[in-house]
Amino acid sequence: MSFSEEKSRNAAGSGRLPPWLRVKLPADAGFAATARTVAAAGLRTVCRGARCPNIFECFSKGTATFLILGGTCTRGCAFCNIAAGRPEPADPDEPERLGRVVAQLKLSHAVITSVTRDDLPDGGAGQFAAAIRAVRRHAPGATVEVLTPDFAGDAAALDVVLDAGPDVFNHNVETVPRLYPTVRAGADYARSLAVLARAARRGRVVVKSGFMLGLGETEAECDATLRDLAAAGCGMVTVGQYLRPSRRNLPVTRYAPPGEFEALAALGRRRGIAEMVCAPLARSSYKAGQAASLAAARCCMRP
Repeated sequence: MSFSEEKSRNAAGSGRLPPWLRVKLPADAGFAATARTVAAAGLRTVCRGARCPNIFECFSKGTATFLILGGTCTRGCAFCNIAAGRPEPADPDEPERLGRVVAQLKLSHAVITSVTRDDLPDGGAGQFAAAIRAVRRHAPGATVEVLTPDFAGDAAALDVVLDAGPDVFNHNVETVPRLYPTVRAGADYARSLAVLARAARRGRVVVKSGFMLGLGETEAECDATLRDLAAAGCGMVTVGQYLRPSRRNLPVTRYAPPGEFEALAALGRRRGIAEMVCAPLARSSYKAGQAASLAAARCCMRP
């Protein structure tokens, strides 16, 4: 696996997307129907908020990743398109509306994430727990995945979420530790690993994390990060290409070719991670239901 592909660096410098990152927009009535259903319930999706390249495919298939606790983040990571600032108060009716929409869309796997809410005493943990319980009531056949912030390292807040019984607990490290001051100001790599390890120790939940290529990481740093995630108890890891959502965000240092993602997937499995989802357009919640099922099965097969 080489991290010195000259073509990928040249493409990043020119602003041109390589062929493997060009997304065809499907003409599908399902896209508009999903968008209308979510909007009518007064809900947000990270698909729109973070300008996910897979939104057209996912919405067309009637799936979405729900963004709770408002559309304003208290941190504002340099890679993310979601605005930073003073958030609005949490909406107490939001979890119930979310549960109803999961049932309306007939989702078999619901993914719930949020902005970071350092302004709230529990970091928003109670809202996550309420959303999990609402999905259980309205769509009892659906599995539930949460993608949470680090709750500022508050173990009690994390336990509130875990006590609600998600099927998958996801917290992304996003990048290698050396790049945290630039990429994730306000976050802490060791704290994120501790969040994942605490969730893994609780058991009965698939623990998941992910990071991006194209922010300046090296091959050795990616390997070390995979080792750390395996040691923390992650059963699933996603790796995708960073795409600059706007000019105010960090530039892309390089576009990694598909072969590098395949090599990282094989490396992660050798390091002990049951399910690796690695591809240029892979994102935390892309085809999350299928990946979670595979990860759960593979984790159970291990001695």
